[in-house]
Amino acid sequence: MPADHVTPQRIALLSFPGIRAFDVSVITEVWGSDRTLRGVPPFDLHRTAADPDTPVPLRGGLSLTPDRPLEWLDSLTPTDLVLVPGIEDPDADIPAPVLDALRRAHAAGIPVASLCAGAFVLARAGLLDGRRAVTHWHLAPALAERYPRVKVEPEALFVEDTGIWTSAGTAAGIDLCLHLVRTAHGAETAATIARSMVTAPFRTGTQAQFIEQPTPRADRDADALAAVRAHALAHLDQSHTVASLAAHAGMSPRSFARHFQATTGTSPLQWLIAQRVAAARKLLELTDHPLPEVARRAGFGSEVTMRQHFASHLATSPRDYRTAFRQTAGNSPTAR
Repeated sequence: MPADHVTPQRIALLSFPGIRAFDVSVITEVWGSDRTLRGVPPFDLHRTAADPDTPVPLRGGLSLTPDRPLEWLDSLTPTDLVLVPGIEDPDADIPAPVLDALRRAHAAGIPVASLCAGAFVLARAGLLDGRRAVTHWHLAPALAERYPRVKVEPEALFVEDTGIWTSAGTAAGIDLCLHLVRTAHGAETAATIARSMVTAPFRTGTQAQFIEQPTPRADRDADALAAVRAHALAHLDQSHTVASLAAHAGMSPRSFARHFQATTGTSPLQWLIAQRVAAARKLLELTDHPLPEVARRAGFGSEVTMRQHFASHLATSPRDYRTAFRQTAGNSPTAR
């Protein structure tokens, strides 16, 4: 179905005093730009507020003009999305109508996501009680202390728990937004948006990469690791081990694994699996290759192995993934 004939996904950006301009900009950039000519489905993004006639002040002399009342959220369905930007002050009062609107949206089965310190807003609404959540690593201890019923995971870039999404600080909000697009519309749609934003469609690893600590020893090691990752991506269909990748970097396997973990926040093999899953998703969306051929090109070796990793990473099968996103993502014509 052409992108311009797809029913737009509705996105509600909750606006109230104290939200971060950066997060508002990220949400607007991901869902507020028309990229239908590039195969991206249309989105229907609106800025909701308790008083839609009053601009919402942002830091730096900026302001945001709402265009819908909070009651607009009551018209959303589970295929839509509610987004809470980060807030400048986690201790600031949150307007009661905003908290009530969030509770109603979640009760109606609508996905709710927060960026950075927006997790404190969800916690204030009671939506994170008993759920896993994340926020900026610097604020994670405060979130855990003030809301002891929240299962804070301080190292994750973003976390989902029963329809509630939270993300770590600043750039992790971009990661989450692109992941939400990828979940709803497929990897190629997310990659198209990421390319227009000149950012990676996804990052591997954890927030632990960015917690204040000594940086990896030498630029030489960092360059070698970057070259290894580029080599692996260019030859995903080949067999790779820690030993073979270490040899390509000119390191011992032990030293290579240690530096790779410090640089990326994940192990070499887990990073490689994530890249292969991403490559397989793209092949499933854009080609008619049989599943064994997709598995071979992505480097899984067999359809069974690919199916196991899809179940682990995506909670679906390659066949079901292809069925869902070849029909709904609004991608370019099939490549053969």
